Amino acid sequence: QVQLVESGGGLVQAGGSLRLNCAASGRPVSSYNVGWFRQAPGKEREFLLAITKWSGVLPHYADSVEGRFTISRDNAKNTVSLQMNSLKLEDTAVYYCAATSTFPARSNGDYPFWGQGTQVTVSS
Repeated sequence: QVQLVESGGGLVQAGGSLRLNCAASGRPVSSYNVGWFRQAPGKEREFLLAITKWSGVLPHYADSVEGRFTISRDNAKNTVSLQMNSLKLEDTAVYYCAATSTFPARSNGDYPFWGQGTQVTVSS
């Protein structure tokens, strides 16, 4: 099975950008559809967007990130990235990547493999 590790989180000012990376090991990330989720304090984990193993992007589920967040994959590096632009205070959360063989997959339960999460904090 695949193991996932997120990186790239940190503290950023509102309006800034961050790029999160999800590094896979154990199996090629190209074998999976990979999604990004986030969980803010006191809220449920929400689906953001996902990329299929054919590099197609599933329609955004979270309207709040549409037009600001993009997803990409680099199978040679065994990674999937989340580019976040024009960050807002409400983007503060722990961000997770997850992998699945299910398609389409927009729910937590669709994803059996998860990373440990990386904290993103947006300040004013």
